[in-house]
Amino acid sequence: MCDNIGMRKRDNRQGTFLAYSQVDAMIPDDHPLHPIREMANEIFVDLSARFTKLYASTGRPSIPPERLLRALLLQVLYSIRSERMLIEQLRYNMLFRWFVGINLDDPVWHPTTFTKNRERLLDGEIAQEFFERVVALARERGLTSDEHFTVDGTLIEAWASHKSFVPKDQGPPAPGGGRNPDVRFDQEKRSNATHESTTDPEARLYRKSPIHEARLCYLAHAMTENRSGLVVDARLTHATGTAEREAALEMAAVLRPRATLGADKGYDTHDFVEGLRSLEVTPHVAVRTRRPRGRSSVDGRTTRHEGYAMSQRKRKRIEEVFGWLKTVGFLRKTRHRGRRLVGWIYTFALAAYNLVRIRNLTWRVGT
Repeated sequence: MCDNIGMRKRDNRQGTFLAYSQVDAMIPDDHPLHPIREMANEIFVDLSARFTKLYASTGRPSIPPERLLRALLLQVLYSIRSERMLIEQLRYNMLFRWFVGINLDDPVWHPTTFTKNRERLLDGEIAQEFFERVVALARERGLTSDEHFTVDGTLIEAWASHKSFVPKDQGPPAPGGGRNPDVRFDQEKRSNATHESTTDPEARLYRKSPIHEARLCYLAHAMTENRSGLVVDARLTHATGTAEREAALEMAAVLRPRATLGADKGYDTHDFVEGLRSLEVTPHVAVRTRRPRGRSSVDGRTTRHEGYAMSQRKRKRIEEVFGWLKTVGFLRKTRHRGRRLVGWIYTFALAAYNLVRIRNLTWRVGT
């Protein structure tokens, strides 16, 4: 074979070698994960006593909860669609190993071990505590407002198909038909009162409006403050026609008197507006111009003020949260089953969003 290949570099196979270096020295100081890791570590110190209560002093050693939560943060931030793929990344991705705290020569956990340990954190309600600590961190840095807020909800599609939505009194499926049999339900009247999903019984059939198709889903709710757009409270409920307003009133109950709460036209109902006023919260709800049953529940006493117009501009920022969750956070369609687990993942993803938002508001390269 001729050795004269011009300027083309040979594709020689690299031999085995050993290298000794600190992983920290190989990660640039201006990498965006640095401030997120520092904030997470600060919160883990506060949660250390809580972690200790979740683990027994005897038995098989478990995954350190701090490392597990850092790994879950990476899964959200880098849109990794499964825990098995996350473990695969940890095997060869040096950046991921540094963030989680795994040495280059340490073995990586088996995916089933990772899932089992994550379920322990689910039982301990760690996601909610972690989220609350992130919000407290933002308050300490003066990034949040205690006067002006926005509330909204969005659909999270369940990990279940329409074929799994069958009558509740229906027996086991007939044999045959293969793994994915043909099912015709176009002429069948289906409702949540008579049917449920065999894949995820807690999912509900729901459609956002008369022009949208019905889906098996959950309703995710969030309340943001208007200064920085940070999420300060969240809920995940069954998908019903009143769940958005009910969850909003629950979240508004902790607001200080005379605080304002912005919302879209879907919240322009008499019961919701009067509920806010009974909590001494000012309803900055968008006016529904076309109401089949009379005028809007929000009158000129509220809409005439300049603060109302500002709330209407600010409230649209909450859509940035849902957009981030459904693209980066991979929560357009959940990959988990059961309202409790989906709610855990949703709350943890919101905590990750807040960490990114805090970093963007405060972090400067070289400081």
